[in-house]
Amino acid sequence: MQNSWISRLLPAATNTRPSEWGRAAIGVSLGTLLCVWICSQLFGTPVAIHLIGPLGASAILLFAVPSGALAQPWSIVGGYLCAALVSMCIVHFFGRNLDSACLAAGLALIIMCLLRCLHPPAGALALLVVLADPASARLGWGILAPVMLSAVCMLLVALAYNNLTRVRYPKITAQAPPAVVTPHIPGEAGITAEDLQKAMEQMDAFIDVTPEDLEALVRTSEHYARRRSIREVFAENP
Repeated sequence: MQNSWISRLLPAATNTRPSEWGRAAIGVSLGTLLCVWICSQLFGTPVAIHLIGPLGASAILLFAVPSGALAQPWSIVGGYLCAALVSMCIVHFFGRNLDSACLAAGLALIIMCLLRCLHPPAGALALLVVLADPASARLGWGILAPVMLSAVCMLLVALAYNNLTRVRYPKITAQAPPAVVTPHIPGEAGITAEDLQKAMEQMDAFIDVTPEDLEALVRTSEHYARRRSIREVFAENP
């Protein structure tokens, strides 16, 4: 029991090559640098520095895990917009204090879930908009301008860089044919993306993967399983 609990604390194995780490790292650096530079030119360095934390976190998602549901265009644009609007409403009614900031982050999460634009860095953005530095606080509702400019800029850099480095972005939902997890038995239905979607909903948890990705993973696993089975048959019958 104790060993099982400890094993859950250990990091999971990564399935990406070091070359992909380098590709993503360059994208994160370039995306963050460009966004902060543009923001500083238009709104001043203090405002740009104030927003650099959420931008860096967004860059990790958009360049390192561009196929994730939380890294898609609507997630970053909608997430930043929700966080900024909710935070400014909280500031209007409750002022700028730690309690208000925490309330803004929680409410922003609910709105993002309702609008299907969950983006974790937007939670940090909600905190920062409430607990703004003097330069950002003076902008008032005008803080929406640098926030949305930064979100759109990061998205444009991700669109350009990911596709130029042969990583398809944004994620395109493909209608894949039904996949079968186990050897097909006549009269028995295979697993489809719709089945996986229902299973994910039943789990009642945030899962950063699409049913189509899961279906593709199942199909690829079946392919390798069939190849392994064929090799085992030939090995047993030389």
